[in-house]
Amino acid sequence: MVNYRYLGNSGLKITEITYGNWLTHGSQVENDVATACVHAALDAGITSFDTADVYANGAAESVLGAALQGQRRESLEVFTKVFWTTGPGGANDSGLSRKHILESINGSLKRLRTDYVDLYQAHRFDHETPLEETMQAFADVVRQGKALYIGVSEWTADQIRQGQALAKDLGFSLISSQPQYSMLWRVIEDEVVPASKEQGLSQIVWSPIAQGVLTGKYLPGQALPAGSRATDEKGGKNMIARFLDDDVLARVQGLRPVADELGITMAQLAVAWVLQNDNVAAAIVGASRPEQVRENVAASGVTIPAELMATIDEVLGDVVQRDPSLTAASSPAKRPS
Repeated sequence: MVNYRYLGNSGLKITEITYGNWLTHGSQVENDVATACVHAALDAGITSFDTADVYANGAAESVLGAALQGQRRESLEVFTKVFWTTGPGGANDSGLSRKHILESINGSLKRLRTDYVDLYQAHRFDHETPLEETMQAFADVVRQGKALYIGVSEWTADQIRQGQALAKDLGFSLISSQPQYSMLWRVIEDEVVPASKEQGLSQIVWSPIAQGVLTGKYLPGQALPAGSRATDEKGGKNMIARFLDDDVLARVQGLRPVADELGITMAQLAVAWVLQNDNVAAAIVGASRPEQVRENVAASGVTIPAELMATIDEVLGDVVQRDPSLTAASSPAKRPS
């Protein structure tokens, strides 16, 4: 079964392996398979589920809501997000304006078939909306009982500090940050993690397996596996491309002896690695087959000894991306349309 961790400086506990449905539900996999994956997560002890209104333009939320029907709502932790374009893409169909936040939470609740979400997250930072307006809207969502807690995703250290100061003035707190984080992508370590610790947030990290690269199935100098994310034209191909360098892939193969020594798979090693960071509350894992859920859950509770953590660093060397400026680059200067 899956271990629990507190989320930020709050009393909310979430499963350290959290099920996410980006790029899968409502898009890559049929609804019956998606439902089977959700049920496999529940059977394995996962109670925390992450989605977003933009995933498949709302379809991912709908699939998750349907799959969770019949479960005791109080025993689940459901997360969703707001920022990216939804609906037909009108002038106010994206961003973190009061209008978009208040309309989006209502749409998410309807699709998720619930009266509230446990965590509502700003999916990116909105440079076109005053931060005061955004935080006031989140405060109202909390007061209305539509979200119990508020978090952010891919915000910089300074944005987190500014947002938290406003949140506390309004009577609530930011408790989480959702960044990309893996053995290969460590851009949060120098600035975001220290700021989060200082401000009472912890991380719910996405792509801990680097879009599948850290499973070791992509081999240097060889054709991409048929049906893999790297060949998916619906979005996965673009995201994984940054990791498909032969030097990166060769170094990833060098991690096999570490996984073997621990008696776990490469995917489990990748998930366990992010969970060694004491500011990480959960690793988000997705799945296109129920057996993938069961494999990833086995990473819960795994401890990687310090000497093997050092070995991982030596093996990967300079292919690891550490530039903290890449967090800021993930939020567009203008709202998407």
